[in-house]
Amino acid sequence: MKPSEKRDKQPKSKINSGLKLLAGALVVTTSLTACGGGGASVSKQPGGGKESQTPMTINIALAQVGDIPNKDSEVEQLIEKYTNTKLNIQWIPNAAYDDKVNVMIASNEMPQLLKIQYTPSTISFMQSGLFWEVGPYLKDYKNLSAQSEQFFDNIRVDGKMYGVPIFSEIARAAIVYRKDWLDGLGLKLPKTTDDWYQVIKAMTLNDPDKNGKNDTYGMVLFKKYNEGQASLLTRFAVGLGGSNKWSLVNGSFEPEFTSKEYNDVLKLFKRLYEEKLINQDFAVFDATEAEKLFDSGRAGIKIAVAQTAKSQQDRLSKVDPKGIVDVEPLNGPKGIRVAGQTGNSGIYVIPKSTVKTEAEVRKLLTFLDNVMNPEATTVLQRGIEGKHYVKTADNQAEFTDLTAYQREVKPFRDNLPYIEGYNSLPLKDIPIGEKGIAVAKDNTKYSIANPALTLNSETYTERGKELEQMIWDAQTKYIMGKLDDAGWQAEIEKWKKAGGSKIIEEYKADYEKTNKKK
Repeated sequence: MKPSEKRDKQPKSKINSGLKLLAGALVVTTSLTACGGGGASVSKQPGGGKESQTPMTINIALAQVGDIPNKDSEVEQLIEKYTNTKLNIQWIPNAAYDDKVNVMIASNEMPQLLKIQYTPSTISFMQSGLFWEVGPYLKDYKNLSAQSEQFFDNIRVDGKMYGVPIFSEIARAAIVYRKDWLDGLGLKLPKTTDDWYQVIKAMTLNDPDKNGKNDTYGMVLFKKYNEGQASLLTRFAVGLGGSNKWSLVNGSFEPEFTSKEYNDVLKLFKRLYEEKLINQDFAVFDATEAEKLFDSGRAGIKIAVAQTAKSQQDRLSKVDPKGIVDVEPLNGPKGIRVAGQTGNSGIYVIPKSTVKTEAEVRKLLTFLDNVMNPEATTVLQRGIEGKHYVKTADNQAEFTDLTAYQREVKPFRDNLPYIEGYNSLPLKDIPIGEKGIAVAKDNTKYSIANPALTLNSETYTERGKELEQMIWDAQTKYIMGKLDDAGWQAEIEKWKKAGGSKIIEEYKADYEKTNKKK
């Protein structure tokens, strides 16, 4: 299992919907008093602006996971030095980030750079003219324009780009598991639903840690197991040959939860719950608590971001030095298949209420571009030489204090644009670290896209969250035995009547409209 991530990008919305949603919508940032940007960037401004040595002051809100870095920390100072800026940062606890944004949007008090997610409400704000369209400018920025078009295509709204993505792998999911447990039980990695049942059952009942106690789970669920782009059910179903959120069949759209593969996964978890092979409190169990069970040697297998295998090994080793974590791609009946994600962990938009001129827009884009220059991005990706890493004889970076890096550097890295390995020293890592990176990179070849990712549905814009919650709740009831097969199918019919059928129709109409333009 993996900690909950941000939800998928969703279809576009209408201008009027955006205005209606303005007072209370979900977005992403915080109540920062807006303020215009002073000075220019360290490099010449595209479009003929003069180079300035005066640092540009930037107000920005960042999501806090873990401890807040010290004010004016060495890492922050180096980022400012390499981008010729002065950062005025407000750290917002990750759990409160979305709520804080409601206040900011409603009060029209936004920082110069505002991190949001691609959701119906934020798409409405884009269409409502709240943010600058930056697409025409990006060709002038060498680092941003060097990245794959897929990252930018995934955040377009009506063909336009209103922000810069915080890049992340498009196909991140993999199987992260206790190899020592699997080998000790004489089992192989699962490929079918029956394989998964057998592995989870054995890891739960057959004392894989050999401590003589019935204290392990093969797999642990948490309360948001079926939500967003990190949905365990979606990742499972895609790995078994199913669709990613939606499928396009004979010109019509069908939701994933009507597919055979998805329903096979639901039945698997229903069986696991009935036989007490997964935690019975999953409906109220937090993702961080689920992680702790894996870290403490009490859970054996999960579907998670491939690169997390290294940190899982690091944490597990502290309680079980002999424990072995490994990572492999999701290889099912149809081969390797991975649910494609949005390719970002947020989007930096530039509010028109705060940033008044094109010149200011360009300065902010220059900052985001300069963050990806070799000096700055090396700090983000590797930390400070001599403190977090050392340079090896073959010109690679080797971490010397990963714990300090995660505490002091990772909070900045997770909030700013970077691409692993781009413009930075290659990473010399322990085998599990290198393997996690390789699996995530290779997964791109096996990515299954969501065909409705950037399609427009007015019904989804207005009622999508409510309709999703209806299905999520029904799935939980089904797994817990509160709904039988007929009851689950009845819930799908209720979803259709409540607006699901309209979403299907609107996706089809927008798909046909979009493809006529091509």
